[in-house]
Amino acid sequence: MTDVLFGATQPHFARLVVRKARLPQWAPTLVAAVAVVAASLIGLALGWSLIAIAACAAVVQVVTLPVWSALVENRRAAVDRLATSLVWVALALAVVPLVSLLQQVIALGAREIDGEFLTWSMRNVVGDGGGIYHAAVGTVLITVAATAISVPLGLLSAIYLVEYGGTSRVASGLRFLVDVMTGIPSIVAGLFAYAVFAMLLGPGIHLGIGGAVALSLLMVPIVVRSAEEMLKLVPIELREASYALGVRKWRTVWHVVLPTARAGILTGVTLAVARVVGETAPLLIIAGATDSVNTNLFAGQMESLPVFIYYSYTQPGLNPEHAQGHAWGAALVLITIVVLLNLVARFLGRLPALMPRRRR
Repeated sequence: MTDVLFGATQPHFARLVVRKARLPQWAPTLVAAVAVVAASLIGLALGWSLIAIAACAAVVQVVTLPVWSALVENRRAAVDRLATSLVWVALALAVVPLVSLLQQVIALGAREIDGEFLTWSMRNVVGDGGGIYHAAVGTVLITVAATAISVPLGLLSAIYLVEYGGTSRVASGLRFLVDVMTGIPSIVAGLFAYAVFAMLLGPGIHLGIGGAVALSLLMVPIVVRSAEEMLKLVPIELREASYALGVRKWRTVWHVVLPTARAGILTGVTLAVARVVGETAPLLIIAGATDSVNTNLFAGQMESLPVFIYYSYTQPGLNPEHAQGHAWGAALVLITIVVLLNLVARFLGRLPALMPRRRR
């Protein structure tokens, strides 16, 4: 077949596509299966532990797949296969301990949970019996009080940083302090809260509100950072449109900026609550521990789930097996609360931004 081009005949060649050799898509799966089988046979023959067998399988996977790729494909593809294998091994190293921990907590804690465990306290309990009701009530009250303290402070600070502070020295200093507070150990927050209440009410004081103050010190940086990032995501056009209509800045922030960033702010608050609900050290120092239900944040010691777990396992009393079983059950309840809070945060993060309704 020929084409006529400017009165001359030119041959028409078909385009040739040259493709390099590639490993099949199932190659990584095959290598992983072979690695597991080979490591299992060697480990059973030599009497290795499960961890040693898993480590051997990971080494075989990381070595075999890149070598096969280098022989069939090229050096660049082999390096890519090596990096991918290392990523998968790192993921397994991170996931396996978490799954093992969760399996152990469920196995040891699920058999402890029943109606008595969830609705009874440890008041006047000697030996068997009792539950975590007093600790659950204390955890809820302290966490709610800490949220009530930290959310207004964190949100107002974020509004100042985004809407008013800008690049001023005060805003830069505030951001630096927030970064520093993000990394402080939780026990330091507990010592600070104890020092403050000891100066006000005398040494040896233990109050639930003190635990709330200590936890709020840990929550505020998270709320500030998350709210600041969410407020930055609000389009500047929305603010300018509001200013063009003659709306004052504070009303623009209240009626336009905050409703637009509502879902992201709620997500940050939920994650901050999930971060502090399992803290033990601050509550050991300032909130104390008790076997009874205490609903007054401003009087007496107040138990919490982390403190209950700590004392049940370290000071089991007359029946160590029963007390440690209570610790595993309380740990399962606490993990369930944290998981639910994270699920709520993910749900809120997927909600669309809600604009305020128009007034007629």
